[in-house]
Amino acid sequence: MSDRADFDGRGCPSPLLHHTSIQLAHGAGGRLSSELIERVILPRFSNRILDRLEDQAVLQLPAGRVAFSTDTFVVDPIEFPGGNIGDLAINGTVNDVAMGGATPLYLSLGFVLEEGLEVDVFCRILDSMSAAAAKAGVMIVTGDTKVVDRGACDRIFINTSGLGIVREGVSLSATNIQAGDRVLLSGTIADHGMAVLTSREGLSFRSSVRSDTCALNGLVADLMDASPNLRALRDPTRGGIATTLNEFAKAAGVGIRLQDHAIAVRDDVRGACEVLGIDPMYVANEGKLIAVMPEDEAEAALAAARANAAGGAAAIIGEVTAEHAGMVSLVTALGSERIVDMPVGEQLPRIC
Repeated sequence: MSDRADFDGRGCPSPLLHHTSIQLAHGAGGRLSSELIERVILPRFSNRILDRLEDQAVLQLPAGRVAFSTDTFVVDPIEFPGGNIGDLAINGTVNDVAMGGATPLYLSLGFVLEEGLEVDVFCRILDSMSAAAAKAGVMIVTGDTKVVDRGACDRIFINTSGLGIVREGVSLSATNIQAGDRVLLSGTIADHGMAVLTSREGLSFRSSVRSDTCALNGLVADLMDASPNLRALRDPTRGGIATTLNEFAKAAGVGIRLQDHAIAVRDDVRGACEVLGIDPMYVANEGKLIAVMPEDEAEAALAAARANAAGGAAAIIGEVTAEHAGMVSLVTALGSERIVDMPVGEQLPRIC
């Protein structure tokens, strides 16, 4: 079978003239590099800043403080139920910027492509990135593409960096958390990590588990409107909610007491966790957040979260205490209380 194809109007391959898989020459800076950028990548993210194809993006930023974040995505497999490495990269960086109380505006993209990656797979990933960026309301303004030898990376790695403007008067930090505060979780846990894990070769079994990857900047804006004294926000990715809450407790020098019945886990996710012997509290999420706010703002924050599509299953899952500083505990259905410790290592490698 020939390794050459033509490209249709959307930049997807059809068999005739051009390569159907990524070649080292696509990263060499010559004609094939130009073709990959101009026919495949650029049409999906076209805007007045990116279209200049300069080595940098010159941006007009509103006055105020800037939130900046960067992340690199190496998830395996690169496509999984509910998403792929592309929309995961966009949503993940949008969320990291938003957790600082910022409105995300601009993103950069850096691709490391393995020689032999199918162009149609790359097209699907790019399409999902374009859709995710449009939904989140952010612009892709600069980027870079490198191609490496077969075996030097696993098909595709993506780096994304993001810029946003922090809302005036907002200063979110785990160090703000105080005894008496309430802890809000925006929905079910462990969806993303288990979707990735159950898709991997050797671990796959019949399951309806889907990733929860989505942008949370709209939900963050609603929470800040409803809770003027919001203390802290975090999206509990690697290490799950257990790790995030332990980090909060240690940073603020407080205890956090959770209620087991308030922490929702989908039945299919719980079943997958039980089969694999994994505690869902330590599993990554990519479309959920944890928020901490004063007790007297908790109900308003909860109502605002539930009114947003990304927070429809939100719940108050616990409270901050002055006891047991630096520790997180969980009250079980039987009324007993156990410690929720920080994990020693990574239970689920390469989930983002």
